[in-house]
Amino acid sequence: MPALHAFANPARFLKLARPLTPVATWLGVALIAIGCWAGLTQTPPDYLQGETVRILYIHVPAAWLGMGGWSGIALSSTAFLVWRHPLADVAARAIAVPGAAFALICLFTGALWGRPTWGTYWQWDGRLTSMLLLFFVYLAYIALARADRERGGDGRIPALFGIAGTVLLPIIRYSVVWWNTLHQGQSIGLTGSKIAPELLWPLPIMLAGFSLLFIGIVLMRMRAILATAKAEARLRRKAAA
Repeated sequence: MPALHAFANPARFLKLARPLTPVATWLGVALIAIGCWAGLTQTPPDYLQGETVRILYIHVPAAWLGMGGWSGIALSSTAFLVWRHPLADVAARAIAVPGAAFALICLFTGALWGRPTWGTYWQWDGRLTSMLLLFFVYLAYIALARADRERGGDGRIPALFGIAGTVLLPIIRYSVVWWNTLHQGQSIGLTGSKIAPELLWPLPIMLAGFSLLFIGIVLMRMRAILATAKAEARLRRKAAA
């Protein structure tokens, strides 16, 4: 735990984040480019879904990061409430916008995939509805965190909301098991995959690329939030002098 407390120091965090930000961002972009090339040109069409199956190379990472982003908010919020580290609150707020963006990408690509597969862009099925709720919860968290900051709050209310929102994650995860829905069941698990190997191999590249890009964006946003807070503190000191 002392090591974690050391990284909670903003100065130490920034010293680490400055070189990591471009590395994570550009490595992520490079992997995404490779994954797109592989997924679009080096894999065959699916015998049932045809060329439409290629949407999975965007849809699956987006779903993963939409859910993973909220997990990051919950963990950061817990750290903030337990140890009162301001950097944990900064991390939660930095994660919210890219997390919401990936949740929206997941919904959009799911609709594009659903039209030729199910015959409709949208169905009020368990997986789709719970993912849409997660997107709205992201928007609510962003608005709540902004209002709390503008009113000089201590960050506890957004942190509690960040933890409470995790109730949606198991619902999204197990919705295809609990309810008989249009959405296909789990395709990738700990014991194996239902996706054909010739279609599957570009997916880990895309997952790694989008994850690194996500980390790069979060680090950029954290640095921006810290810089804004520092500038505001400097202005307050000048106004009080």
